[in-house]
This record gives sequence, structure tokens and C-alpha cells, in this order.
Amino acid sequence: MPADLNDYFKKKNGGGGSGGDDNNRTPLNIEPPEFSKLFGKKTGFLYVIIGLIVIFIIAKPFVIINSGEMGIKATAGKFEAHPMEPGFHLFVPFIQQVFIVDTKVRIMNYSSTEDLGEVLQRGSGIKKNAAISVLDARGLPVSIDLTVQYKLESATAPQTIASWGMAWEDKIINPVVRDVTRSVVGKFNAEELPQKRNEIAVNIEEGIRKAIDAQPGQPVELLTVQLREIVLPSKIKEQIERVQVAKQEVERTRYEVEKANQEALKRAAEAEGQAKAREINAQGQANAIKIEAEADAYANKKISDSISEPLLKLRQIEVQGRFNDALRENKDAKIFLTPGGATPNIWVDTKDTQKTISATK
Repeated sequence: MPADLNDYFKKKNGGGGSGGDDNNRTPLNIEPPEFSKLFGKKTGFLYVIIGLIVIFIIAKPFVIINSGEMGIKATAGKFEAHPMEPGFHLFVPFIQQVFIVDTKVRIMNYSSTEDLGEVLQRGSGIKKNAAISVLDARGLPVSIDLTVQYKLESATAPQTIASWGMAWEDKIINPVVRDVTRSVVGKFNAEELPQKRNEIAVNIEEGIRKAIDAQPGQPVELLTVQLREIVLPSKIKEQIERVQVAKQEVERTRYEVEKANQEALKRAAEAEGQAKAREINAQGQANAIKIEAEADAYANKKISDSISEPLLKLRQIEVQGRFNDALRENKDAKIFLTPGGATPNIWVDTKDTQKTISATK
């Protein structure tokens, strides 16, 4: 590049004319600028820097690991035992390679209704699979919809990827879930599945958890297993519906019979209560009459017991005294005396035959 500039200035000084005039011109002694001399001396160094920048950009010897992710460094194809934590990391291009794996909670859905065109929704951590087809105890086909939540163990992630590869979910989770589900559901008849849904869900989760924990190195942490739906064959569903309708009819009839029995018992209780009330009322009246009679008898007995010979004589004397008083006033009276002394004496006034006086004791 400096040579090109010198040629340019030489041509400007004397080599740019024509004919003999070129030899007669006085050459101009013009030097190139200082920055061009400096640039020419450091051109090679700049080329080296630019080349390194280009290589750095193309090779990209660094990686940024986000939260919820884990880096696995492989040197010459061999995975390192310790995972790379979230942050900025450097590595040697073409010799080392960093694989980033997701350690967040992931979901695997088994569904017969969802669109399975896109098996994995990128960035969502949701993996979609077809529903699990199962044969019941009699060989009838049944579909099971499940949702499994799990996550990759960070500490053992390098060993897991080295053993199972990046498709570890399809090699660890998927086969276990399908095998355990088929084993559990296959023990029941299709008609029993809706009634024993809770028992089946518990058995499936326990079986999957036991199988996952039994994997070497425990590569996955199982969080939850949810039994969403049991899809039965149409004939089995119709049969179950008929049985349910019949059971409901039996329950309704039983309820009506029970209600009628309750009504009858209620009426019988009311009648019995009324009879008891009448009996109690009659018994009360009889007891009242009895008590009154006993009181009268007791009073009469007391009166009878109180009558004595001296009392009778006293009463006779009192009556006789009243007769004597009457005779003093009516000397012509006719007197009839009854024997006994204690009975009343009847006398008739002869002066007034219309008046009759009776003296009682």
C-alpha cells in the first residue's frame, strides 16, 4: 500500500504529462501523510486482530447458561462429571463442546383429544404423547389420559446424558409410565374402572415412582402423576349407563318405600299417642273419682268414729231442750215422739195446722 501511494505522487509530479514537456517540468517533492505511514506499518497487526475477532465470533468459545438450565461440558467427546452452573462460561472451540439441558419442571401429557402434531412445544417444557392404550382383565381396549410432572436431577445430569442421551425422556419416563399403567389397569374389568378410579390413580403413581427411583443414579425426580380420564369403549359406557339408571331406579323405589314406611310409622305413633293420651285422661278421671270416694269414705269414717254415746246423749238433751222451749210457747201442740231418743221429734202446732216444724239434731 505505501508503494501505491509513492507511484501516485510520482505521477502527479512528472509522470502524468505527454511529449517532451515531461522532461522540462520540475519534480515536486511531496511526502505522504504521517497517518498513512503509521497505518502501513501496523497493517499486519490489525489484520491479525480482525482475524481473531472473526474467529471468536464464528467459533463462539463462550456460553451463557440461564437459570433453570444446566451445562454439560464435553472435552474430546468425553463428558465431565461436574455440571456447569448458570452463568457465563468459556471453553475451547473445536475441542470442547457444551450441551445445555433443561432442569426446570417438565410435563408429559398422555391424551386422546389433544393435537399431537407438534410433539414438543418449544420452551414450554410440555411434551405431548398419545393416550395409553390398555387391555382390561377381559381383553377390552381402554384408553388412559395421564399427566406426569418431573425434572432432571442437576447433580447427576452429566451421567444421565452420557448414559441415555438427549432423548432421555423417551427412554426413562415414557416407557415406565406406559408399562406401569398397563400393569395396573389390566387387573380390573372395564366396568370397575370408574368406580375404582382413586385406587387406580394411587397404584399408578406408586408404581411409576418406584420404577423411576430404581433407575441407576436416580436421574429423574418424579413430582406428580395425575389420572385425568379413563376412556371406555362405547358399548361398555352404554352398559354402565344402563346399570346406573337401574340402580337409580332401585334407589328411588327404596326411598319411596322407606318414605311410606316412615309415614305409616308416623301415623301409628300419632294414633298410639292419642290412645295413650285418652287412656291417661281416663285413668286420671278414675283416679280422681277414686280419690274423691276415698276422701268421702274417710270423712264418713272419721265422722262415724267421732260419734260416741256421750255425744248422742248430749244431742238428745239439746233436742229435748228445744222441744221444751217450743212447748212453753205452744201448750196445745200435739207431740209425736219416736223411740230412740236420738231421732228427731215431730210436733204439730194445734193453733196453726198449716205449720209444721221439724227439729233436727
